[in-house]
Amino acid sequence: MEAVLEELRHLTAGARNCRTETGIPRVAMVRGEISEHRLAGIYEPMVNLIVDGGKALTVGNRTYSIRAGGYFVVAAHVPATGTVFQGGPGRPYVGVSLSIEPAILGEILLEAGGEHADRSDRPVQAVEPASPEFLDAWRRMLRLMDSPMEIRGLAPLYEREILFRVLQGPQGSLLREIAAPRSALCRITPAISWIRESFRETLPVDRLAERAAMSVSAFHRRFKALTGLSPNQYQKRIRLLVARQLMLSQSVTASEASYEVGYESLSHFNRDYVRFFGSTPARDARQLRGMISDTAA
Repeated sequence: MEAVLEELRHLTAGARNCRTETGIPRVAMVRGEISEHRLAGIYEPMVNLIVDGGKALTVGNRTYSIRAGGYFVVAAHVPATGTVFQGGPGRPYVGVSLSIEPAILGEILLEAGGEHADRSDRPVQAVEPASPEFLDAWRRMLRLMDSPMEIRGLAPLYEREILFRVLQGPQGSLLREIAAPRSALCRITPAISWIRESFRETLPVDRLAERAAMSVSAFHRRFKALTGLSPNQYQKRIRLLVARQLMLSQSVTASEASYEVGYESLSHFNRDYVRFFGSTPARDARQLRGMISDTAA
């Protein structure tokens, strides 16, 4: 297994300290050292393999630790923070990801068969050690970066194999949630999408529950069980992530950013920001700009 990981490290040598596209549909990679509280964003449904180093990922009140040779699955869009760790001197953190396309997953499930297990009160992210077969599928996928003419013909096969290996493993039921039309995850997904698209607005929980065709109490309970956050906390973290990006990319002030994302009180925005990112908005933005400048240099 270590020999395969070593080859994967070689194949991902071109990754940068940000999301790096590979030229393979839905496959990306990242490498580098990112300090605590700086690793923050919205994770999309994906399968993520750690090639070197490790990561501590916090979603809601749950923290997951993943090391090289392990992978994690995210079944819904969730805001997260975390820390990455080096694999050793001169060996930065490296991870590769495959974004999950529900239609492709549905085709695999239809062909492979298997019953859907109800896991409606379990979180939409989980961690597992990689099997040799899973790593080998990733190795063949990433080798395509050196053979771009073969991507169109072979990448779909390797993508299906990676997903198939996950489906056959302990987290198979998590992927099945994505494609099962009557699962709690699929019922709550429209509400998650509405929050992400309309995060600036006040979104009453009863209207969100109506979109999920659930009672308010059932919706609130299952939403928090799946995402680790209440609907209100989820919306708040989306607002904070967008505000952070505005301050970084458009150099707006904390006051301007808080207004843009829907906060009515700057002091409330500052308190939430410090609680989530561990630093005031102005200080955090300065530190991030400095990190970007150092990386560019």
